[in-house]
Amino acid sequence: MRAAMAAAEVGDDVYGEDPTTTALERRVAELLGHEAALFGPSGSMTNVIGVRLLVEPGEELLCDSLAHVVRAELGAHAALGGVTTRTWPALARPGAPVGRVDPDVVEAMLTPDAGPYLVSTAAVAVENTHNFGGGTTQPLAVLQDLRERTRAAGVALHLDGARLWNAAVADGVSPADYGACADTVSVCLSKGLGAPVGSLVVGSAERIERARVLRKRLGGGMRQTGMLAAAGLHALDHHVERLAQDHARAATLARACARARPGCVDPEAVSTNIVVLDVPDAPALAGAAADRGVRVSALGRRVLRLVTHLDVDDGDVERAAGVLGELLAALPQEREGAQRP
Repeated sequence: MRAAMAAAEVGDDVYGEDPTTTALERRVAELLGHEAALFGPSGSMTNVIGVRLLVEPGEELLCDSLAHVVRAELGAHAALGGVTTRTWPALARPGAPVGRVDPDVVEAMLTPDAGPYLVSTAAVAVENTHNFGGGTTQPLAVLQDLRERTRAAGVALHLDGARLWNAAVADGVSPADYGACADTVSVCLSKGLGAPVGSLVVGSAERIERARVLRKRLGGGMRQTGMLAAAGLHALDHHVERLAQDHARAATLARACARARPGCVDPEAVSTNIVVLDVPDAPALAGAAADRGVRVSALGRRVLRLVTHLDVDDGDVERAAGVLGELLAALPQEREGAQRP
């Protein structure tokens, strides 16, 4: 990948003159079945752009309560785009995977023409895979159903596909089939694909022309981006199919954690590269793991997140499973009926 970056042909992308970036944009647009794409420095920025293309200031975006666009983008959609958000529960239906969208729940919330007293719904955002839900995938049939319902209501759909490549590999779905379910899509190259920088927003040619203005306004216009785009092209050539290895390693971690502390995770619910653990004191456990050379993320008082990627091999997973297994097994048992988030 670094050799490809060093050899990249470059130009000035602010003027649309970087040939490698243009090639990446064309390729990703084609992969997702859309007319055009725009390269950006981060998934947060391409999400902000993708949503803003669909939602005017003062209008409403619907998403789930754990969606990245409302939890992990520092209020950018409100602060920079003037977008109002309203959420449905991330666990929309008992027994369903956390983050799995329920079209019935979403449809009941749609208010596209709310009149002079209520905020009008302009778009719905769905995340695939769902980060804080533990890498939950959205079944294609569910997305297609939601697309039909939103279209009938005159509401647009944005797909936050930061890990869409993981969903495609896990469920055997073409990225173009996912792309057909949305008006705008954000996809990331710096997650499981391993590029150092970069995401793209995808949509119609007219929307992507507007997106260039928004990117510049947000400070995302860059010059010789071909060096970064070359990393993305290399990743698409070499790092998509291998995502299945990350999924298998995440499943190994989940099984080890479940054996050490039954109930902290359901291994059967782990289908991609993210494992979310329910523990009594997540920050303390993350600190203890770090002291032993294993880095995990505390996402709340009780929530730990483990992520596998191309820099984590089988030996790393075995070592992490051993450390986490010992720490989890040593935790005191909680009383029956202890409250969980």
